[in-house]
Amino acid sequence: MNAPEVQAILFDKDGTLFDFDATWGVWARAQLGDLARDAGHLRAMADAISFDYEQARFDPASPVIAGTVAQAADLLLPHLPGRERAELIAALDQAARDVPLVAPVPLAPFLSDLRAQGLRLGICTNDAEATARAHASMAGVLELFDAIIGYDSGHGAKPTPRPLLAFADRLGLDPATVVMVGDSLHDLRAARAAGMYAVAVLTGPAERAELAPEADVVLANIGDLPGWLARINSGGCNA
Repeated sequence: MNAPEVQAILFDKDGTLFDFDATWGVWARAQLGDLARDAGHLRAMADAISFDYEQARFDPASPVIAGTVAQAADLLLPHLPGRERAELIAALDQAARDVPLVAPVPLAPFLSDLRAQGLRLGICTNDAEATARAHASMAGVLELFDAIIGYDSGHGAKPTPRPLLAFADRLGLDPATVVMVGDSLHDLRAARAAGMYAVAVLTGPAERAELAPEADVVLANIGDLPGWLARINSGGCNA
């Protein structure tokens, strides 16, 4: 039996629409530099979030990679006595909205081409919805998305499938016709639980060997998605 024809693409944001280390390594280095009292304090906070400050790279096992800003704040708070959790989350959120964004492909023409094929588009991120909207606007692609869902949009955070199912429900789509594209196991496991296609990309910290067992296909980046979609919609195999 042929697979259902794809009608919508749901993108993770960080590590998918935007290269993870090129974007968030720079952000994390700036935030730690601002928060640190001295070199020892900086090192302790970097270790808490599994971040190599000198290389501006996260360890692939860092909980910050697929986590929320609130989870990052919780890891840093033990090193910031007297700092209020809500205030720290708000400060990190605000800084995140201004982060320099590095996309793996020119996003506007890429997403416009997908829409021209009749596909509906969305973002499902463990970042805040307002931050995701700000980033899409900065990249000049906000109006190309039918829905943007963050961890604070009322549906929970990945790997729960609830935000993915909320996207399908909002657009009136069968989840089996939706592709979830992401760079982490959280993305892929959420897709599986939602009954969606699970597509992995290698623009985040995770490597192919980690992602492949959970994915229908592993692509170098989102730029390879149209070729895979053509094979799926013509009844081809997933690989």
